[in-house]
Amino acid sequence: MNRLEEESDQNLANRATNGDRPAFGEIVRRYKEPLYLFVRRYVCNGDDAYDLLQDSLLAAWMALERYDTSRPLGPWLRTIALNKCRDFSRRRSVRRLFLNLFATQSQSHTTPAESVSEDARLDQLDQAIATLPASYKEPLLLTAVSGLSHREAADILKTTPKAIEMRLRRARQRLAHSLAPERDKL
Repeated sequence: MNRLEEESDQNLANRATNGDRPAFGEIVRRYKEPLYLFVRRYVCNGDDAYDLLQDSLLAAWMALERYDTSRPLGPWLRTIALNKCRDFSRRRSVRRLFLNLFATQSQSHTTPAESVSEDARLDQLDQAIATLPASYKEPLLLTAVSGLSHREAADILKTTPKAIEMRLRRARQRLAHSLAPERDKL
């Protein structure tokens, strides 16, 4: 274990603000995997997620001077990643693309259990998540994928924990409907 691994996020951020690249490298090492998983679920494409992760980390590097070290670093980084995802979604109209893709896939007369492997079901789930409106997708990803509490997600999304709870319920209902076999939707 090197000495950077033992330092707190706040100390690393302070050092990185002063130009210490190895300190920022340690921040990247700590957060790149959870941020990648979050972004990957948001955009439903590994290549796009990798690009957005790089954009998010670059934006964090550039904004370190504005980071309040009295607050946790993880939520700050997730907020940056979330904003990058939102920008990406607006630019590329990702929702429309995945809605069309999911509609084509769901016209099949077989159930997911009969016709697709576990990987394909995971892809189907990713695509269904991508079709959710941002107001449902964001709380779902922040809580279910990133493991944040309702309070932490509410702070990032600038809303209340009760609103997060309601949005999560609606997101799960939409996902259940989207992933149900066609014969169950009639």
